[in-house]
Amino acid sequence: MNTHAPAGAGSSAGGADGTRPEDLGGKTLLDADGLGRTLSRIAHEIIEGNPSLNEVALVGIQTRGVPLARRLAHLIEERTGVEPALGAVDITFYRDDVTVRGGEAPLAAQPLVRATQLDFPLDGRTVVLVDDVLYTGRTIRAAIEALFDYGRPARVQLAVLVDRGHRELPIRPDYVGKNLPTARGERIQVQLVEVDELDAVLLVGSPEEESR
Repeated sequence: MNTHAPAGAGSSAGGADGTRPEDLGGKTLLDADGLGRTLSRIAHEIIEGNPSLNEVALVGIQTRGVPLARRLAHLIEERTGVEPALGAVDITFYRDDVTVRGGEAPLAAQPLVRATQLDFPLDGRTVVLVDDVLYTGRTIRAAIEALFDYGRPARVQLAVLVDRGHRELPIRPDYVGKNLPTARGERIQVQLVEVDELDAVLLVGSPEEESR
């Protein structure tokens, strides 16, 4: 897992190597400060929506959902003194666009497998799935399926940094940072210090590489 950085870490001026969000292509929709404020509000809403925080687990969806879950857990602990359980889930082999589940050779490039870490019992807990961008809903469907292979939570909630629309499945977030409607030919690109060395949310004029 990536090391924790506090919400809003980094600078809107650029990353550690001087890279600016604009250098990556696209229009900046949220800078580091805006991203930090957005996460702060999501954390507050999770606290309000869950009176029994001792029973709450934040589970980030690989990749960028994991550092987002860490930041939210840090904010919740700062405000309440309660540290939620924290985990990560990889949904690679639960996706409906992954064709190779046996030993045969793939026909096309397949997604990278990352670690699932759920070091606590899921049964009876409220699990808040955390992801960066909600698009078609297929990633979330896969994440729920993966969770139920590890246990049976009492409730599953969804927190996303950005909802860009274009849903293909009946999935709706419980906590959403920003609703940013997009065209099919555009995509939302989330940059995080822990992965990309800077914090920003960009609107990029190229199609989504995979259904989310």
